[in-house]
Amino acid sequence: MAAAAEPGARAWLGGGSPRPGSPASSPDLGSRGRARLGPESGSGSGPGSGPERAGSRPPGSATPGHIFRKVTLTKPTFCHLCSDFIWGLAGFLCDVCNFMSHEKCLKQVKTPCTSVAPSLVRVPVAHCFGPRGLYKRKFCAVCRKSLEAPALRCEVCELHVHPDCVPFACSDCRQCHQDGHRDHDTQHHHWREGNLPSGARCEVCRKTCGSSDVLAGLRCEWCGVQAHTVCSAVLAPECTFGRLHTMVLPPACVHLLSRNFNKTHCFRISESVAPEQGEGDDCVDGGAPAYPGREVPVPESSKQTLKIFDGSDAVHRNYFRIISVPRLARSEEVLEAALRAYYITEDPRDFELQALPSPLPAGDPGAKGQACSGGTVEEEGSRGPRPREAALEAWIIRALPRTQDVLKVYPAWLKVGVAYVSILVTPESTVRTVVLQVLPMLGRQAEGVESFQLVEVLMGSRQVQQTVLVDEELLLNRLRDIRQTSLRQMSQTRFYVDEVRAVAPHVSLFVGGLPPGLSPQEYGSLLDEAVATKGGLVSVNHVYSSQGALVLDVACFAEAERLYMVIRDTALQGRPLTALVLPDVLHTKLPPDCCPILVFVNPKSGGLKGRDLLCSFRKLLNPHQVFELTNGGPLPGFHVFSQVPCFRVLVCGGDGTVGWVLAALEEMRHQLACPEPSVAILPLGTGNDLGRVLRWGAGYSGEDPFSVLVSVDEAEAVLVDRWTILLDAHKASGTESSMADLEPPKIVQMSNYCGIGIDAELSLDFHQAREEEPSKFTSRFHNKGVYVRVGLQKMNHSRSLHKEIRLQVEQQEVELPSIEGLIFINIPSWGSGADLWGSESDSRFEKPRMDDGLLEVVGVTGVMHMGQVQGGLRSGIRIAQGAYFRVTLLKATPVQVDGEPWVQAPGHMIISAVGPKVHMLRKAKQKPKKAGTKDSRADGVPTSEGDSK
Repeated sequence: MAAAAEPGARAWLGGGSPRPGSPASSPDLGSRGRARLGPESGSGSGPGSGPERAGSRPPGSATPGHIFRKVTLTKPTFCHLCSDFIWGLAGFLCDVCNFMSHEKCLKQVKTPCTSVAPSLVRVPVAHCFGPRGLYKRKFCAVCRKSLEAPALRCEVCELHVHPDCVPFACSDCRQCHQDGHRDHDTQHHHWREGNLPSGARCEVCRKTCGSSDVLAGLRCEWCGVQAHTVCSAVLAPECTFGRLHTMVLPPACVHLLSRNFNKTHCFRISESVAPEQGEGDDCVDGGAPAYPGREVPVPESSKQTLKIFDGSDAVHRNYFRIISVPRLARSEEVLEAALRAYYITEDPRDFELQALPSPLPAGDPGAKGQACSGGTVEEEGSRGPRPREAALEAWIIRALPRTQDVLKVYPAWLKVGVAYVSILVTPESTVRTVVLQVLPMLGRQAEGVESFQLVEVLMGSRQVQQTVLVDEELLLNRLRDIRQTSLRQMSQTRFYVDEVRAVAPHVSLFVGGLPPGLSPQEYGSLLDEAVATKGGLVSVNHVYSSQGALVLDVACFAEAERLYMVIRDTALQGRPLTALVLPDVLHTKLPPDCCPILVFVNPKSGGLKGRDLLCSFRKLLNPHQVFELTNGGPLPGFHVFSQVPCFRVLVCGGDGTVGWVLAALEEMRHQLACPEPSVAILPLGTGNDLGRVLRWGAGYSGEDPFSVLVSVDEAEAVLVDRWTILLDAHKASGTESSMADLEPPKIVQMSNYCGIGIDAELSLDFHQAREEEPSKFTSRFHNKGVYVRVGLQKMNHSRSLHKEIRLQVEQQEVELPSIEGLIFINIPSWGSGADLWGSESDSRFEKPRMDDGLLEVVGVTGVMHMGQVQGGLRSGIRIAQGAYFRVTLLKATPVQVDGEPWVQAPGHMIISAVGPKVHMLRKAKQKPKKAGTKDSRADGVPTSEGDSK
């Protein structure tokens, strides 16, 4: 029994360890020349050289648990360590995870094999897998093969896997918040292997470290530093978040008790990106569902195909792995192939294969563990199930009974300086006796055993589950039951000794979609009637009455989960409710130079680009600072950041989306510790006029999201006027009532422009066409084509707008010329970049500015005139300039504000300046790059002291 040293710079704990509770095995398995890579490759020492103390290997030793064999190469092959071409006809391949290496590189291999990787994870954190997608030139992190078919990726980190490899993926996602148990003093690098961008260079040697041919190289998923696997040992373990350190919300400053909620709930990832049923289910022991119609691969004539189950749970669910073995294979070879299919490298002599009847009904519990006569494959040279024994094509791996076992016990989050200790478990060992044995080894013998508990943690790839064990439970029976259920589950299960602490449950639930304008008491009664809230456990924290939303404090994990699920399935007055789990930002722990960025993304803007940007920003930043606007709007984000003393905002969407966020900011301004955050724009819409004026471009065209964030960090703050439009509609009558059914709220906010007449009519027709067939409006080019077509249809249309409206400027009546459209402009860009006011000087008016507190009023005579303006051939008809306007509509008339159209009923429109101006970020002018300029996300990454140059 020995203690393992605490690792420093790795996301895993240290070296591999011998199979617990089994005799030492010989490195020569049969005559196939396999050898397990030991602490010092090639030195002759390894698991076969005698009993080894568990956990005694130093962190820097090459002990990744691979089983290499020399193979003959028949096609161009690259080394997974150095990524160089393997010259000659021989290479070394891991039989379990397909790691390929030069012979000269074997001694330097530090990448852990998939079989031992779960045991080396530093802090288990589950992944969030999105839907299947095509990821070109990417590689699976489990089997290391190319992702040629649709695969899965984590929405929070850069993990890519095949669907059937998901159950074997490590729960090694980024730790993005503190939950009261896993609080660490410093932020360490979080390394992810392979799939580096093209041209990636090592931070240490400055040579190319990425590869498009194999899974090679390392990248920190916080600071972005890239390095060769060998070179990464030179880097200091502490992570500084790199170039974006002032923009990232540090995980140590975010608190969320996420018990009972999976990662998609914690990060507010909408259900539309959740994986399909059965993909990567952590209860699945193999990942290949035997649903009706599934085709089993046809083997070669000299081989046979077998279905392999790894436990009773897999048999019950009918999930299996498929292996192909020679028909003349010995029983030991079949067993070894079955174990490798589940990434198990323990001694095959501790397992057996039991036959199951076939065909196997889906989900038939009666088949659990059923073995036919002679089902154990023991005879030397046995061919396994032969063609005439088709009923025996399904097999289950069973662990042989053990009289004792070795249990690794981790000291949870007690700061004791060791990774784990190993304890010999006998049939008499209970949870209490094991805790008594462990405490002296951790230097806590002076404390009573009553203050500690043993916690079983199942580190599934999609969910990490914790179970507190009862003191009198027999641990040897517990380990046997886990192996009977699933051998894979056994390799992903850890035991922690932890202090018994009373954790006060606290979950913040945002509830949106409620009727606006109610009091806190009325909202409480409404929720109690709709979802039966428990008064002693649920209290109202914040109420946003004007937006019909509130934040609940729930003092019970089970009640929080129940409310979350019930609210999401509830509708009030025909509107579905929204429920979100919100974290708490510990603003007092933020670094002095930290000014985090709050990101809002509209996934409906820009076709599919909004969805891709959501995933990219979650990976570049902390996902807790990225919000999807279609899932609750901007209010949840502003609530989470309400106590942050200084932050910035990035809005990814069109002009309408920007206006939506600015309107929410205006309502929240007095409740924010940073009442005037600067707002940047990533234009995803069709017009993007405000983005053009602020130099963010005509539209997003696939720029690197990291470069976008750098540009936001370097942008300069400017002031932009905001305007309020009060709509006082009279009662419509006759046919006009049907035209005014799109009437908006009584007050709207404006940043860019407000159009009345032909301009709004074209926008309304375009909007209705997009609502009817949204799938066709996925590109900016197509959108503009539809807009042109709508304009051509209105070419000969005339409604003599000047006879249907009245205009007052500063309470002075203004006579209107013969026009078809009246437009109030606040910025020098309209209709996708056109200068409607014009550049000619005019002594009657002041030179327009975005922050002068004045609006310019311009008229257009029809569609032809608008086309000439957008082509730069003409300007609009200058009518007035002022700060207060009153428009009287004599008939129902189309109106649009910042690209959002509707039909306004007859009445009055009053336009006036809103209170304070909004702080926007204008992109800095591009400077020419000097030759040889360093381009790295990790500027100034420190190296360990004393490292050689």
